[in-house]
Amino acid sequence: MKDISTKKFLIIAILLWATSISAVDLQLSGGIVSDNQKMMTSRYMGYVKNMAVSEGDIVEKGQLLYEIDSKEIEAAERQVDLAVSQARLALQMNRNQYDQVAVNLARHQRLYRKKMVSKFELEQLELGAKNMKDMIAIAEKQVKQALAKKDEVLNQYQYLKIVAPNDGVIVAKKLNEGEMAIPGMPALVLTDLSRLKIVAQISETDLKHIGLKKHVSVTIPSISLETTGEISSIIPSSNPMTHKFKIKISFDSQGRSVYPGMYAKILIKQ
Repeated sequence: MKDISTKKFLIIAILLWATSISAVDLQLSGGIVSDNQKMMTSRYMGYVKNMAVSEGDIVEKGQLLYEIDSKEIEAAERQVDLAVSQARLALQMNRNQYDQVAVNLARHQRLYRKKMVSKFELEQLELGAKNMKDMIAIAEKQVKQALAKKDEVLNQYQYLKIVAPNDGVIVAKKLNEGEMAIPGMPALVLTDLSRLKIVAQISETDLKHIGLKKHVSVTIPSISLETTGEISSIIPSSNPMTHKFKIKISFDSQGRSVYPGMYAKILIKQ
């Protein structure tokens, strides 16, 4: 019985030793990226007349990045001003004509009561007055439409100045002063430094060692930063043949200056 107990103890010890050997910590290499990187583009086409930033500049929310020439909008504003003037002139002319018709109608109404004009003449003037009222209503709508169009044109001016939507750093500049800004084509790339994460790849076989919100150890050698992180995303690859997954890790920068592109090491303890 003693020999059997000894053998059992040795088997358990060997199993525990084998388990401790197999539980090897997982080490990964990754890079710092921003989880909020924006391609800055303009809503309207035009020449860049003022490029206020360069690559590497740190910018604040609301700061001017670049400005587009406003000649086309100025031409549109002149056209809409003309349309407003014409609509107002038409309205005033219709009101003047209505005033004349109203005076004539009132005179004919008095004469009709005295049997001095025919009912036909009176009805013709009443119809003319009604038509002029309708013309005034149409002219008033045309004035409102022209003014609304002017507001629309004037509103375009605010889109000629492209400002930073958040604090960040300019990591790429694709346009210079004098070049044409085209809607949808990025002019600048703005990276938010307040939402940095570490991105790394992990093999399919190692997925069993990780999970969302799992805490990991992070080292950024270039600034000698050792900190903690947490797995925030596990992203499958778009290519099923790679058998690789991407993970994103949020981390505590401890107030240090960390920038996208920095190299990072991740230690995932088993």
